[in-house]
Amino acid sequence: MSDPFIAEIRMVACNFAPRSWAECNGQILPIAQNTALFALIGTNYGGDGRTTMGLPDLQGRSPMHPGNGPGLSSRRLGEKVNASPSTTNIITSVTVDRGLAHTETTEQVIVYPTAGANGIHNHAALGLKFLIALQGLFPSRS
Repeated sequence: MSDPFIAEIRMVACNFAPRSWAECNGQILPIAQNTALFALIGTNYGGDGRTTMGLPDLQGRSPMHPGNGPGLSSRRLGEKVNASPSTTNIITSVTVDRGLAHTETTEQVIVYPTAGANGIHNHAALGLKFLIALQGLFPSRS
């Protein structure tokens, strides 16, 4: 991978994190070994801020920019939205008639039938992971 910025997040199609990268799975890291990364992300994703810090948890999630927009609710950096999806509305059938789509939905359909022992829904079979750079270039403010 080319020289990343520290804390840069990339979506990749591999089954492991290369050297100097970590999976965005919410793990807790020691600050003493990751001082530059801590300077950039702090405790936005967990940790106590004295000895530990947390990485973002993007397992089964999509990243979203903090803030708000027209008609949208405000989101904070590091906030987990629908962090444990167990039910959802899904499209069960689509009928197209003269360019108009009609959808029928079924409520309360189980998306993830079971979670792991720790309650985390991890679907490695999908082949895409989010990785965060632990080392690299420190981004400038200019």
